[in-house]
Amino acid sequence: MPNNRLAITVGEPAGIGPDLVVQLAQQAQDAILIAVADRDMLQRRAAHMGLPLQILDAAQADKPAPAGSLYVQHIALHTQEQIGQLNAANSPYVLQTLEVAARGCLDGHYAAMVTAPVHKGIINDAGIAFTGHTEFLEAYTGAEKVVMMLATKGLMVALVTTHLPLKDVPAAITPTLLGQITRILHKDLKQYFGLPEPKILVCGLNPHAGEGGHMGREEIDVIIPTLNELGAEGIRLIGPLPADTLFTNKVLSQGDAVLAMYHDQGLPVLKYKGFGAAANITLGLPIIRTSVDHGTALDLAGTGKADAGSLQTAIDYALHMAQHREQPHES
Repeated sequence: MPNNRLAITVGEPAGIGPDLVVQLAQQAQDAILIAVADRDMLQRRAAHMGLPLQILDAAQADKPAPAGSLYVQHIALHTQEQIGQLNAANSPYVLQTLEVAARGCLDGHYAAMVTAPVHKGIINDAGIAFTGHTEFLEAYTGAEKVVMMLATKGLMVALVTTHLPLKDVPAAITPTLLGQITRILHKDLKQYFGLPEPKILVCGLNPHAGEGGHMGREEIDVIIPTLNELGAEGIRLIGPLPADTLFTNKVLSQGDAVLAMYHDQGLPVLKYKGFGAAANITLGLPIIRTSVDHGTALDLAGTGKADAGSLQTAIDYALHMAQHREQPHES
């Protein structure tokens, strides 16, 4: 399998996913991009935006498509899309595109999959239990545990906990969870990012990393003992560090990635640094999956004003990871 054949799921058909894919197809790409989507929908969106688009058969995808053209693995919509207007009837189609792309990665047909945004609410309105791409792919691929990491130029931030209310975070950070997440992060930084001995900067949970127990005991009771155990396994860790000073250039220069304890501890800094040029990466899967750092933006759909920068970044990271996977480092 060429390590530059990437499946692109176009996401919610009423949103900006089709816009972004059509926009990127206007320039030649280094990768062989194959959109897993309804070809007629993409043709309609291109015409609506006044952009040229030649649809090419995915079966003939042996080199990057010329500018103005796009390989498409056709999956038919259940009903024709209305730009900017959600329709639950197309929710099964959205999930089918994810299944086809993931299966293609598992089968070795694709080196990676890149996902444009979906709308979780409308999928649930269709009577389908769905909490997001990450959870869907975790279940579909049979992964034991996955890690959410966002990356932009000069900064990668992984999360111990993701979409939890803040009041539930301390109890969720157990030695078992922290160990699982850190081991996955360490393994995939080696496997996909060309880092034979990655150094991970670890945030404390509490202000000032607990200040010796005066601002909370999670560091003393859970985090430090777990980091010591992981360090004994050969994982290079620095921390727990106060999050308010960890995200400074001097400290960041000492590590390759940051491990934050909760969603809003790490991601606001990353998005301030690189929103629109960041990718969401799911670690711990048996496949490579990257995604955009934004939502469906229904109000921008079809206007030509959506910024394709994050999707391009996600493609670039997927290609980078696929190429490094073929040059593995010894553990």
